[in-house]
Amino acid sequence: MEIKSILVIGAGTMGSGIARCAAEHMVGVYLTDSDISIVHNAILKIKERLKKEIEKGEISEEKAGQILSTITPCSCPEDCQSADFVIEAIIEDIETKKNLFARIDKIFPSQVVLATNTSSLSITEIAKSTRNQERVIGMHFFNPVNKMKLVEIVTGEKTSQKSIEKTKQLAELLDKTAVFVKDSPGFIVNRLLIPMINEAICLLYGNVADRDSIDTAMKLGAGHPMGPLALADLIGLDICLHIMENLEKSLNDPKYQPCPLLRQMVSQHKLGRKIGEGFYLYK
Repeated sequence: MEIKSILVIGAGTMGSGIARCAAEHMVGVYLTDSDISIVHNAILKIKERLKKEIEKGEISEEKAGQILSTITPCSCPEDCQSADFVIEAIIEDIETKKNLFARIDKIFPSQVVLATNTSSLSITEIAKSTRNQERVIGMHFFNPVNKMKLVEIVTGEKTSQKSIEKTKQLAELLDKTAVFVKDSPGFIVNRLLIPMINEAICLLYGNVADRDSIDTAMKLGAGHPMGPLALADLIGLDICLHIMENLEKSLNDPKYQPCPLLRQMVSQHKLGRKIGEGFYLYK
């Protein structure tokens, strides 16, 4: 079945990024959240970013208008039953996700794939909240969604081949490169990346080197486009902490213990770019 429209549940950074990316590629988008005002605010932020891109000559006014017209704000999933594919991008909490999947499993017909954008939680566990576990899959995008080419397609224990193929089809429609991974804590990227970021924070915490030296070393010595501390700010320090905690709990290995400085910064609400302060200050 052709994918003409998708429902994105969650209008935060990742959800609005997925919505914009789909709209750029002429896939109709329904965007919803727990409160319609969150959705309208997300669309306003997309509009503001597009305006800046128009001013820089990165996008035409016509294309920006097309993107905005392709995103439809929606008050709840029940109002979006014509969507051909569902992507959940809400808070990284297993029980909250399971409750949502139990709900949307009853709303959408069996041929509609229910995907989660979780960065580290178990697809198999989320799927257990549904009657049709075969259609539950992980579709993990990366921030910023419209620029990052990768999508991790994560299969749970009961994910069907049909669901895998349909998810791959959507990834191709969005001009993404898909990699396939079995359900495992952190999948591929975060299993490798987040512990590296945590170790960089430990270097700073232990006064081994300063922030700029750590980031410069990894950019010039390892060829990374940005340093691990700047990347942590981009991802969000709260998300980094959550993934480390999940890795430590799931794998029962002390090497995944979060650095005390990471915990401290999250407790002080220094979460990175999204709030204007992390390891760096942002205007």
